[in-house]
Amino acid sequence: MSDALDRLSINTVRGLAIDAVQAANSGHPGLPLGAAVMGYTIFQKHLRHNPLDPAWVNRDRFVLSAGHGCALLYSLLHLTGYDLPMEQLKKFRQWESITPGHPELGMTPGVEATTGPLGQGVGNIVGIAIARDMLASMFNCEGHEIINFRVFGICSDGDLMEGVASEAASLAGHLGLGSIVMLYDDNHITIDGSTELSFTEDVGARFESYGWHVLACDGMDADEVDQAIHEGIAETERPTLIRCRTQIGFGSPNRAGTSKVHGSPLGDEELILTKKSLGLPVTEKFYVPSEVFKHMGAARQTGVERQSVWQSSLEKAFVANPGLQHRWQQFWSRRLPENWADKLPVWNTTDKPIATRKASEMCLHAATELPWIVGGSADLVESNLTYLEGKGDFQRDHRSGRNIRFGIREHGMGAILNGLASSAPFITFGATFMNFLDYMKPSVRIAALSHLPVLYIFTHDSIGLGEDGPTHQPIEHLTHMRATPNLWTMRPADANETAQCYRIALERTDGPVALCLTRQVLPILEYAGERLPVELGAYVLADAKNESPEIILMASGSEVEIALGAKAMLEKEGIATRVVSAPCVELFDKQPQTYREQVLPSKVRARVAVEAGATLGWWKYVGLDGDVVGLDHFGASAPAKTLYEKFGLTAENVARRAMSMRENVRSASGVLK
Repeated sequence: MSDALDRLSINTVRGLAIDAVQAANSGHPGLPLGAAVMGYTIFQKHLRHNPLDPAWVNRDRFVLSAGHGCALLYSLLHLTGYDLPMEQLKKFRQWESITPGHPELGMTPGVEATTGPLGQGVGNIVGIAIARDMLASMFNCEGHEIINFRVFGICSDGDLMEGVASEAASLAGHLGLGSIVMLYDDNHITIDGSTELSFTEDVGARFESYGWHVLACDGMDADEVDQAIHEGIAETERPTLIRCRTQIGFGSPNRAGTSKVHGSPLGDEELILTKKSLGLPVTEKFYVPSEVFKHMGAARQTGVERQSVWQSSLEKAFVANPGLQHRWQQFWSRRLPENWADKLPVWNTTDKPIATRKASEMCLHAATELPWIVGGSADLVESNLTYLEGKGDFQRDHRSGRNIRFGIREHGMGAILNGLASSAPFITFGATFMNFLDYMKPSVRIAALSHLPVLYIFTHDSIGLGEDGPTHQPIEHLTHMRATPNLWTMRPADANETAQCYRIALERTDGPVALCLTRQVLPILEYAGERLPVELGAYVLADAKNESPEIILMASGSEVEIALGAKAMLEKEGIATRVVSAPCVELFDKQPQTYREQVLPSKVRARVAVEAGATLGWWKYVGLDGDVVGLDHFGASAPAKTLYEKFGLTAENVARRAMSMRENVRSASGVLK
């Protein structure tokens, strides 16, 4: 394979990448120079894709987990004919370009995953491979293999040091995800220097113990890389890791093989020397020889032809299998059946109190027949109550199962869910205790950044879980999630609010939703309207009778009941009180100012927010004259009822503080007059 045109093409890829980094005066030239052989070989020799249709369903996927080396990926996408013009390479890392400093899903045609935080891409690869096998079980039929794409990736030393990669790789080996061929850029260098400083394990032995097929080759030799990839593709019972020994910064006379070439531009002088060593013209920036443009650009025509053949086979499958076309179109358009939400359960105020995690289970069961729903729990099914009854487990010998047994791997679960959601319009969910959001925050953040419709089911959402103590009692987590852009944090006050949160969450297509649910039982609340307007984020649950309110009590989740109790006490004292339930402040903030003013009228300055968590975010709603009853300290180990009493989360304390605040507001108003 290693003829002159291949070598020229590889060096052209290198030249574009280092020119992009130099033009930006920032970036990572080392990986593109060292990994260009791997990237070129995948794209030119093995990747079945159509640059003119990056969304082709059965395209092979490529994920650059080592996202800091994205100048390599952008160069490959440009040369193979994606809608990524040269002007965008010249605007690398600049304002309003589509070539950001790390790959972003939805930003650049051909980018399959948002990567950069190391290890995330490995989890994405595993998620995509799970999606691939699920899709195959849904749509492949006798004589018609509609889904058979492969999942390629490049990872780095740094990726494999991160725990998320280990979690995901362990599960991939257990599941036997044979569509994965991941190339490991084994260049022995990290930012701080040689991997001898901190990373001397036998990576191959580790992955073999996970159940992977492990190969090794000279990553600078295109023929060896090509042969190893062929062997990896041929192995269909196990995921494959190819350990490719490379030299970071290859071609840079003074920096190759050192950490100095990792994360900063080469500089004008070293750039010239590097181009000379690669046989590229030193006076021309962003140089692409015509023969390389034609050679690599042929991927467009090849892709069109390959997709056309596939499309023909798909249509034949539709003819041979009545009903398949309807299922296919419904799935890929993600059209939920009309009136599907009517199947969600409804509770009456006379029903027994019920934990919102239990209400969640009933809602999930009601939606189980939607073919989009797949997911699982981090070994907490019995506590999270998230098992899809009758849908089986996704396992090595049962690809049609829709319950994924993630094991105790929250971070891996989060990254895998992102891969699932990015590769097909599944409604993906993952469940754990809310406190263990700590283990998966990076993956949740990337889901929000990538606009992925992932559902997080976080149970045991407060000190209400009781005796497990402060190690398991989330205090700051609601504030953190609410501060994350594009993440909707929903904390329902009872079973009916839970059902409406499910309706909203399952219909959302442009970002993730976190459902925060109780372990303890809550009463079914009374609401005077025709329906619960949960989609508005916050609403008047119980208003002052026959007059404008003097005090507004605002709460979410289990503390709404406390606010209602405080209202009853205040009204016995003749104080007109309004209770606002706020299941999702992000949605409330999106409402018109007129609606927000109706719920929280400016003239009512006496406001108290109540929540069993950090008070930080609530001051936005109560104002300078308001008060927040919450927890700005860790919890303790004791029964839930005791904790609520000891920490002042009671109707009595809320009423007392509300009355005190009301007097302060009145006094201040008198001074102003």
